[in-house]
Amino acid sequence: MKTLDADSHSAGQSHRYHSWLRCIEGCAGSYSLDSMVYRCPSCGGLLEVAHDLEALRQRSPAAWMKLFDDRYKRTTWPYGSGVWGKKEWVAPEVDDDCVVSLDEGGTNLFWAERYGKKLGLDDLWVKMCGNSHTGSFKDLGMTVLVSVVNQMIRQGTRPIRAVVCASSGDTSASLAAYCAVAGIPAVVLLPRGKISTAQMVQPLANGATVLAVDTDFDGCMALVQRLAEEPGIYLANSMNPLRLEGQKTISIEIVQQFDWEVPDWVVIPGGNLGNVSALGAGFLMMQELGLISRLPRIAVAQAAAANPFYLSFLHGFRDGLQPVVAGPTQASAIRIGNPVSYPRAVRTIQRFNGVVEQATEDELAQAAARADLAGLFTDPHTGVALAVLEKLVANRTIVPGQRVIVISTANGLKFPEFKIRYHEGTLPDVRPLLVNRPVELPPDYDAVRKAVFR
Repeated sequence: MKTLDADSHSAGQSHRYHSWLRCIEGCAGSYSLDSMVYRCPSCGGLLEVAHDLEALRQRSPAAWMKLFDDRYKRTTWPYGSGVWGKKEWVAPEVDDDCVVSLDEGGTNLFWAERYGKKLGLDDLWVKMCGNSHTGSFKDLGMTVLVSVVNQMIRQGTRPIRAVVCASSGDTSASLAAYCAVAGIPAVVLLPRGKISTAQMVQPLANGATVLAVDTDFDGCMALVQRLAEEPGIYLANSMNPLRLEGQKTISIEIVQQFDWEVPDWVVIPGGNLGNVSALGAGFLMMQELGLISRLPRIAVAQAAAANPFYLSFLHGFRDGLQPVVAGPTQASAIRIGNPVSYPRAVRTIQRFNGVVEQATEDELAQAAARADLAGLFTDPHTGVALAVLEKLVANRTIVPGQRVIVISTANGLKFPEFKIRYHEGTLPDVRPLLVNRPVELPPDYDAVRKAVFR
């Protein structure tokens, strides 16, 4: 049942807080969250959501922590969501009745004890963002974007014909599901033949218009940006800062799950790089409002086949982004050669004393298999993050005694071919070291007994 919480933070109460869009380059001007603007009209730079921090500071850090803890995973609408439980910090002017939520967030922290000990780490955790409605962390951002669109449609402020996105799999699934709940038309552009079957079927099942285009993600993204210039077409990719507002709650939730203690490191896969800047934004907002006193270091993990951010990092970001043609990789969701959120991600790495590393196909597959033996079921993108973790431990960038969080961005069940082909030994450029195959036997007890005791 939808009720109001005892602290009176209803939609009207939340509206005492204010948020708006502004240019990340510091240009003058501000824009409402329901503006169909994705770049600064003055300089063409990316936008970000800004909040009235002075108003938020009227509540003490301890009071914010208590409020967030009291709401966490409860049934009071919409505050039980891991995103909307932080509504005042995310999108305070969205009415509760316009929120489109599938109880996103609230995902578990998996203590990777056995895997961590093999690396010499006793305090290694995996944030299981794939334990979400559509199986990826994209739900955290999509709930905010679709809720804002839902309010725009209900209030008649903008004529929305459809919400569109380019996707390498997970974004399309999330957009389709949330739009289906709200009854909003969704259109997704996917690179034909470059995503898993499970990822393809999700938006189809939810009724989205799915366009399989003979190009890569970057080609789809270029088409979507042109489409967004058409009347009534709303862009849902992470260049839209509303997506990042939901995704920044990953940081807040991690700290909350550790009783408001900050980890030493967070390792996160990077493709279009919106998740990197969102991760940083959550930590920075907690620091600005006094909930934490220090920041973690951030490591961005890229697939070697799609590594423009890694290459730029090697040169100190001096030459800016040099797009690459992303090659084949099992980590299909981060097969991106021209990441839209590059400027945001650079600032995050610099602010958080971060590092960027890459992983080959063999490295990501072996790391995923090692983690699976400790109880995980790792998607290939998390495999990239784990392989980078192993490299950073080996070169002593990450050392024993530090608390490390690896962000698992998607559910391994979305990538069954990755697992099957690893254990069959048919993954390109991978020499599997931990193959485990079924033992085929006749229906004979002695044969079964022999296999068991062997």
